Order: sequence, then structure tokens, then C-alpha cells
Amino acid sequence: MSETAHRYTAELADRIELAWQDRWEASGAFDAPNPSGPFADPEAVASFSGHLLALDMFPYPSGAGLHVGHPLGYIATDVFSRYHRMLGKNVLHCLGYDAFGLPAEQYAVQTGQHPRVTTEANIVIMARQLRRLGLGLDNRRSIETMDPDYYRWTQWIFLKIFDSWYDPEAPGRAGGVGRARPVSELVAEYASGRRPLPADDGRGWSDLSDVERADILDSHRLAYASEAPVNWCPGLGTVLSNEEVTNDGRSERGNFPVFKRNLRQWMMRITDYSDRLADDLDRVEWPAKVKAMQRNWIGRSEGARVSFPIVGAEDTVDPIEVFTTRPDTLFGATFMVLAPEHPLVDLLVPEGEWPEGTNPAWTGGEPTPQAAITAYRRAASRRSDVERQTEGKDKTGVFTGAHATNPATGALLPVFVADYVLMGYGTGAIMAVPGQDERDWDFATAFELPIIRTVQPTEGHPEDEAFTGDGPAINSANDSLDLDGMAVAQARATMIDWLVEHGHGEATISYKLRDWLFSRQRYWGEPFPIVFDTDGVAHAVPESMLPVELPDVPDYSPRTFDPEDAQSSPEPPLGRVSEWVDVDLDLDDGRGVQRYRRETNTMPNWAGSCWYYLRYLDPENREELVSAETEEYWIGPRDRPVDGAPAGSRDPGGVDLYIGGVEHAVLHLLYARFWHKVLFDLGHVSSEEPFRTYFAQGYIQAPAFTDSRGQYVEASEVREVTGDDGHPAFTWNDQPVTREFGKIGKSLKNMVSPDDMYAAYGADTLRLYEMGLGPLEQSKPWDTRAIVGSQRFLQRLWRNVVDEETGELRVGDGPLDDATARVLHRTIDAVRRDYDELGFNTAIARLIELNNALTKLGSAPRAAVEPLVLMVAPLAPHIAEELWSRLGHPESLTHAPFPVADPALLVEESVTCVVQIRGKVRDRIEVPADIGEDELREKALKLPKVLEATAGGVRTVIVRAPKLVNVVPL
Repeated sequence: MSETAHRYTAELADRIELAWQDRWEASGAFDAPNPSGPFADPEAVASFSGHLLALDMFPYPSGAGLHVGHPLGYIATDVFSRYHRMLGKNVLHCLGYDAFGLPAEQYAVQTGQHPRVTTEANIVIMARQLRRLGLGLDNRRSIETMDPDYYRWTQWIFLKIFDSWYDPEAPGRAGGVGRARPVSELVAEYASGRRPLPADDGRGWSDLSDVERADILDSHRLAYASEAPVNWCPGLGTVLSNEEVTNDGRSERGNFPVFKRNLRQWMMRITDYSDRLADDLDRVEWPAKVKAMQRNWIGRSEGARVSFPIVGAEDTVDPIEVFTTRPDTLFGATFMVLAPEHPLVDLLVPEGEWPEGTNPAWTGGEPTPQAAITAYRRAASRRSDVERQTEGKDKTGVFTGAHATNPATGALLPVFVADYVLMGYGTGAIMAVPGQDERDWDFATAFELPIIRTVQPTEGHPEDEAFTGDGPAINSANDSLDLDGMAVAQARATMIDWLVEHGHGEATISYKLRDWLFSRQRYWGEPFPIVFDTDGVAHAVPESMLPVELPDVPDYSPRTFDPEDAQSSPEPPLGRVSEWVDVDLDLDDGRGVQRYRRETNTMPNWAGSCWYYLRYLDPENREELVSAETEEYWIGPRDRPVDGAPAGSRDPGGVDLYIGGVEHAVLHLLYARFWHKVLFDLGHVSSEEPFRTYFAQGYIQAPAFTDSRGQYVEASEVREVTGDDGHPAFTWNDQPVTREFGKIGKSLKNMVSPDDMYAAYGADTLRLYEMGLGPLEQSKPWDTRAIVGSQRFLQRLWRNVVDEETGELRVGDGPLDDATARVLHRTIDAVRRDYDELGFNTAIARLIELNNALTKLGSAPRAAVEPLVLMVAPLAPHIAEELWSRLGHPESLTHAPFPVADPALLVEESVTCVVQIRGKVRDRIEVPADIGEDELREKALKLPKVLEATAGGVRTVIVRAPKLVNVVPL
């Protein structure tokens, strides 16, 4: 037999890891009991010292499988979960699959293979890789969003949102004002006359037609169908999200032109929750930068809404309304700008020629206003929102041919259309104040428009630039208002009072957040549980008809059009299944069987991932989304709020630890919070927030290489050579390539598979390496060559327990010496703090130090080895289980108590005392940590340097035992 037959190698690690994974699965080691329902075990629940829910962001099952960047967060939540199980808690850690996604659908379009087949195959690959990583998951609770039993409840939540409206005056369930209420209560208020109808024409609710009633209710519903500006790509036949549009206004896939179009889409009225979404961030434990990102996305701003009447059309066209945070600058407004999509544009543009005296620079080279606006809108529809906001000083636009009146000065302001104004922000219209805004200054300069400063610039400010700072108001007075000399805050308040008094505006709060576009012209997604009658009125299908299952279709591609056909409209794949679309149903609403047409759009990918954490809690519940007792147990409000929460605030509840990349810090987290708050308002959950504690992990980066064309090449095929200058260089197919570092992934072609790491080193080594790379929140580089360091630590740990030649135990059973005991208990104390704070890299460093100290003893004592193995277990569970078993413990260490430090052994044995003479350091001595002041004084005065300095006597001795003595000679 080889001298190292029992050495911890990749081969031995593989055998150990697979065996323990099988044992964990067979025993249900990580199955967490519920207080009620299918997974109920009340006695077990009562036996725990507490509970913990730790989750990862929902993964999408990619065909390429995992790369080594993916497991970073999964390992972290697993380490945290395993640690808390050892603290005696009922820990729930589980993982499912966000199975509806564009890649599988695109593959279906290319090959004809059903997206479900592709996705199921991908899930098999990913599940194998995750199992091999040794994650302690309760796999009974794994879910897939494409499962009809799952999306039945996605549709159920949609119906609850559809059947709800937000009443800003209703008392909140947890205090405050404002909450969602059932639409039936709104109908009752209209029917009884308690709430007046929008049109005061003498008719009552019962006098209105079905269409009229539907229009009124749709204006309140939290989910509603509406004409909305979208990114329409005729070449792909679908609407694209902003993220799928390049900066030059083309589709990321296929490079087709993308146009802004108003199309009927489902929307979610998330804007009704703007204040709660912003304010409640103070009640959760999230990174400050993530809270700031969400607040910036919501974009709450206080200011004024100002009306500008249209000259010559005051009685026929509504005034242009703008929101401004700086109403004090109204005297400096010299023109107005509307977004190309603004509905007033069509009403403002006159027929015929340009008004006499129109500046040729304003016409866009077109003979009439109609021609100019049509051409400009078409050009603007090709540009993304990002491009429209980042064009620099080269502003574009055309005159509408109309003027508005400045209510403060009476001046006529030309009204332009320009794409630097977006319909999605404010009102889609601005009062342009070039003296105080850089973009307006650039536009005014390009189009030869007046510039009036309304704030005194600071001394030395360039004459040819807008001044955006604070200062006293200037040029800001009329017969009834004088702001001159006022500071910005006073001028703003005074101007708002004047606008209100004279009927020109009102104080208001505006938000950047817009209602959530909730439609896709795709096949692979959740069908809407909505049908339309012959009048076009939307009806919810009864809950008894859920789930509305996705039918098979003859073709997975949406109909495509000429890439330049901006006026075409989407035709989703579901529209081709006529027997599914056109149906005769009895909706149990007293109307009997009627003919209906189903919604042919599908829900966006966000839908299933908005609420999956709730289904993890009670996945086998067939009667309700989640039982009240189970939801309250796992994520209900805690006894005390998070640190830093406002005084007197109620704890919001939510997932105890949620880990995921910061790229999802806005949309996914915002959408999930919105859905959760609606469910809370309607009484379906006891918690107000989905994620009580969120931690944003960093990325793992790896080298990526580009060729002479700037195209990425496969990093695994790149060779390192020595350049002419003696420094490393890189080639691919014998051609030089350039190295950079970036996030691991398919796009940079720098994927490293965990399968390769399992084979070469074992899962425990991979886990240890990733957790030891650095602080979890920071991005860090991957270096395959460095992973051997983690393997060596595990090998040294193994050797301290197992003889590599015989396989027998080599631990000693004698007592710990004092020094070893102190090192052990200081390590226990520090590692506990590290695990609590997700400081896994520092925990690893401490465990390595302890193991090295035990190695030096020759025969490591059992009394130190067993606590070390238990502390290693959350990080490297397979080797820890194997060593624990070989140490004579028949049961898994999954629930073994985590070591506890003895406080008496945490006290330092000796400390270094600094000895000063007249405040200057002159010596140092080692003294017992518990030395008294008198003894320390006596020791210090006997030191040679002190004796020499105090030959003439001692004035005073200042003692701060045990670390400082300051001697002051006479």
C-alpha cells in the first residue's frame, strides 16, 4: 500500500463528499419543520432555540450550467445556515429555479424545441452541480416558476392586485394612512353615493354602462391595461425592455431598429406605493448604497406643478403642466419643451405653413410644423432613453408652431419638441430655464433662444455657462411678487404661495418612478388570468379556473415585420391558438356563459420571482398561498426592529438573510416589495417587507481576452508566453490577444466550471477558497493556481486527525496545556463573531492559525481537535463530517452544538506595558494582564532607565494598569 494511501487528495475528497451528500439526502438532514401544514412537526419546532430563514436570489437555469462565480452567494448562505443550525435554531435554506426566461424561448425559436424541455434539462444540470457543492438545502421545498402548480399562485396574486385599489385615506394595517382595498368596496362606495362619480352629469352608478363602469374602475385598479410608451422592435416582433435596447437605439439581439410606440400593455400601479417604498427602507437592514439606489429610482422630489396656458387655444386645449423643484426660477423660463411622446403635441401643431417670423433653425429643415414633428418623432423613436439623456451639448429639437404663456411674466414662450425630455419623468414637459440648467442652456444656445439668469452667480463664474448653484434671486419680480434678494428656499416657498393664490399651480410631490410595465409579447411566461368580453372590458377568471395553463403553440416566434415598419403592432405567439384564445366561459358573475377573448400577452420574467420566498415556506399547501401560522413563524415581525430603525417603528418582518448580486438591487427588490405590501394590506401576510436583511455580494472576476477586432475569445484556449520585453504576453490561435479582468460569464468567454474544480480539488476546497478570497461584499479575482492553498489547509487538518499511512486516528486524549486552551478559546470567540457578521475570510484565517498551532504539538489533543472540526464544519462540511465520524461520533454534526468560549480563557495572559518618562516612551515590559497598580508602579520604578532618570527624585507616577506607566522626575 502507498505511504499516502490515506492522504486527503481530490480522489478521497470525491468519495467522502458523495457519500455524505447521499447520507444527508437519505436522512433529510436539512429538512426544516413547519408549525403547521404538510411539513408540520410542532414538537420539533418547539425544541429549537429560535428560527432562521436564509435565502439566495432566485437562479435562472442556464444551458451552460454554473460557473465558479455563481456559488459565491450560495456558499455564503450555506455557511451561515449551517452555523445557525449548530446554534440550535430551526434553519430553512432552500433553492428553486426562475424557469421562465428569454434564452430558452430563443432556443425554441431557433430549434422548435419546447422551452420547457430545454429548461428542464438545464435544471437537471444545475441541480447536480449544486448538490455536488454540498449545499444544505431543504429540497422538499424546491420550486420552478414554470410549474402550473406554482404559477397558479402567481396568477392568484395578480388577480388580488387586479381586484384592488389604493385608498390613500384608509387607515393602514400597521399604523399610518393609505392601503390597498378590494375593488368591491370601491364599487359599493360608488353605488351608495358615498363617493361621487367622476362625471357629475346627474347619473348614478346603476345608470352607467358596463364599459363606463369598467373605465372608472380601471382608473383605480392596481393592475390595469393602458396605452403606454414602449420599445417596439418590428424586426423581432416584440416589445423590449430598456435593458434590451442598445445606446444607439437598436435591439441588443439582432441589431434591429427600436421605436417608441404607444401600445396597449398591462401596468402595475406601483406609483401608489412610492412613499411607503421609500420610507420603509429605514426599517430594513440593507446596505446604504442599495437603499440609495432604490430611493434614487423612486426619485421623490418636492416642488410645484405649474400650468402654462396655450396661446390662442386656452378654451380648447389643456394648459401644459410641468413639475419643477425650482419654481423660484419661473421668471427665467424662456421656452418650453415637450417629450416627443407627449399627448399634447398632436393638439398643438398647427396645420399649414410655419408661423410668420419662425427662426429657420427651429424647423428641422421641413416645410411645415406637421412634417417637422412627424420626422422628428420618427428619429426620436429610434433612440434609447439612455442615449437621449447622454447626448452632450448637441441638443436636437423642432418648434411645434405653438406658444404658451409664462404665468409670472406674461411672456410668450415657444413650445418645442425635444428628445432630451422623457415622457417617463415628471409630466413629460419642462419649463426651460437656461440660466439655471446646463441642458436648457445648451438647447437655448443651439436654437438662439433668450437666456435670463434668476440666481446671482458666484464671483468668477463663466459668463457662457449656466449657474446651477445657490445664491440670491435676481430678475425675479412682477407687480404682485418680488423675489429679488431672497435665498433659494425662501424664494421657492414664496413663489409656490403666489402660484396657488393666483391659480397658476400648486405645491406637490413628484416621483421619477413610473407604473410598472407588466406585459410581454412572448410565449414562455405566465398567462394572464384575464379575459375580455365583446365590449373590450377585462374580467378576472374565477379562482376555480386557475391555473390558466400555457397552451402549446405551432410557432414560438412572435410575428416579425419589416425592421423599419414603426407603425406595425405586436402579434404574440399565443394569438395563433384560436381555440385557446376565443372561449365560451361562465365566470360565475351572474351573466351565464359568454364569449370571451383571452389575453395573449404573457407576464414578464419578474412575476414569478416577486414572491417565490413565500412559496418556499409552504410549497405543498393546495388551499392557500401560505398558511398564516407558517408565514408568521418564518417571516413575521420580530420583537424588536433592526438596528438604526426610527424610534418607535414596528419591525417589518421578512427573510432573515437574503443574499444576491447588486445588479438586482433596484427592480427585483422593488417589485417584490410592492407585491408584498399589497398582500400585507389585503391581510394575506403578517410581514410588511419581504427581506428584512439583504446582503449584496461582490463578483468573482477572471481574466478575459480580446483579439485585434476587440472580440472576446475563449479564455481557456489562451496561452501565456513570454513577450519580447520579457514580460508575460498572451496568444490565441498563435495570434496576440489583450488581457483584461471582468465578471465571469458567457459574454466575456471566461467561464470556469465548478465541475473542473470538484474533479481537481473537491467541493470543500472550492467552498473554502471562495469564502477566503476576501470580504463577501467585495469583488475579487479568481486564480485557479491559488486554490491549492485552500486544499493544503484541509490536508493539514486531515493529518492532525488521521494518519496518512495507516488511516488510524492520531489525536491525543490528554488535557490541554494552558497556552493551547487559550489559543483555542480565543479562536472560538473570534470565529463566532466572524460567522455572525459574514466575515468568512477572517474566520478561515483564524482556523488556519489554530490548526497550525495544533500541528506544532506533534500529537494534536482531542479536546482541541473536536472544537476545530466543528468550527470548520460550516465552511467545509464534508471533511468535517468525515473527521467527526472518525473521531467516534455516530451522528451527523449538522445539529451538534457549536463550541462556546470560556470567558476566563479570553483574558490575555500577559500584556506589554509602555513606560514613559515625562510623556515620552522610554521602555516596555511584559506584565500579567491582571496586575495591580501598586505592583506595576513598583516594577516600573526599578527599571534601569527609570532609575537613571529619577536619580534626583520622583515628582509623580501615573499608572494605568496594565498598559501604561508615566514617570515624572523632580
